[in-house]
Amino acid sequence: MMLFPEITADILSRLPVKSLKRFRCVSKSWCKEIDSPYFINTHLKRSSQAHTHLNLILRDATNLCTVDLDSPDFTSIELKNNPLKSDDCATEVMGSCNGLLALLNSDFSIALYNPSTREKKMIPVSPLELPNDLDDSKVSSLFNFYGFGHDPINEDYKVVRFIHFYGDSPDGFFHCEVKVYSLKSNSWKRIDDYPYDLRFILPPDYHPRCRRGYGVFANSAVHWKATVVGKGKENGSDLIVAFDLGAEEFKIIPQPDYSSNEHEMNVGVLGGCLCVFCNKNCKQVEIWVMKEYGVKESWTHLCTVIAQLQVKEFWLYARPLAYSKGGDKILLELDNRFFVWYDLRRRKSKIIRIRGAPPIFIAEICVGSLVTLNGGGEGQTSGKDTQEKRKTRKKRFDMDFEPNMAVDVI
Repeated sequence: MMLFPEITADILSRLPVKSLKRFRCVSKSWCKEIDSPYFINTHLKRSSQAHTHLNLILRDATNLCTVDLDSPDFTSIELKNNPLKSDDCATEVMGSCNGLLALLNSDFSIALYNPSTREKKMIPVSPLELPNDLDDSKVSSLFNFYGFGHDPINEDYKVVRFIHFYGDSPDGFFHCEVKVYSLKSNSWKRIDDYPYDLRFILPPDYHPRCRRGYGVFANSAVHWKATVVGKGKENGSDLIVAFDLGAEEFKIIPQPDYSSNEHEMNVGVLGGCLCVFCNKNCKQVEIWVMKEYGVKESWTHLCTVIAQLQVKEFWLYARPLAYSKGGDKILLELDNRFFVWYDLRRRKSKIIRIRGAPPIFIAEICVGSLVTLNGGGEGQTSGKDTQEKRKTRKKRFDMDFEPNMAVDVI
């Protein structure tokens, strides 16, 4: 059967990366088309909108494993080409964005990695800089927080690192160092220290203390749950702190009007939108999704999942990870031990059995993509293509198609 080039390109954009890597060998024009920024953008956008080509990344004490959620046979396969693989320390996933993983070792080595294409890039080490008025003897403890995501304004991928310094003095002094790594420039830079630009909304001498080491990326920003702290004590108030990767500044995200405050709130991402999930007394989890970013009124209550009634397993903590292809189910991770598909309409669940999965793990979602690490400027979801470039690509793509050329659809 003969197909027009436009139809062939459309078909190719729906295929998984593994197939596309093979089809690059069909002809020079196919190879150039598949490698083009426009095609990479189209493939990524289509996968994101259709909730396809999703992979679970599982981390245990020693290994990273991947599970293809499109496969009917859920099997855990070790990522043997882990760029930070070490016998001495574990590799952690600090973030996932557009098919790229930001990896961190306990020795603070950092790498960006596309598990679908196996492209990798080591990030240069940035030394810790103590505030001018401090020395090591005054610092009793420090905490590292990281985030990773895409800056659509500058067409760049960035890693943000901020470090909290604490002391033993009665006022529990607090200082912070904030640095941002740019893939485009392959360098770190220091920015205005957090949280001074947030203090105007907090009581005097209070600051946010993040509760999770790695932030979640949504809407061009990285988000952490934080607790308000002052004079060495917590006042019990939870915040959602965001770092805008384009503006390179912190902000506070408004929260929904919860049914009660007796819960453990955390932040996540679901279908590209910021979400919060509230675990209540080991009995249920309430999930909210922010439909319009930054607008408090756009928070929508997605569902409340009740333990042992709707999920016939005992669990203490549930975390939403992804939508199903049809968007009618959500994938829940329970207690870092197992997964269930929860049907939003029928309010029922089905446990997923994964062969070869570690007994205890930390999970992340990663979409299969062709996004490259070539300077951060190509293969972005927001990349724009001029009409002239499209015409040039179409002409180039037409060259290998004779009138009677047949294309087999696999």
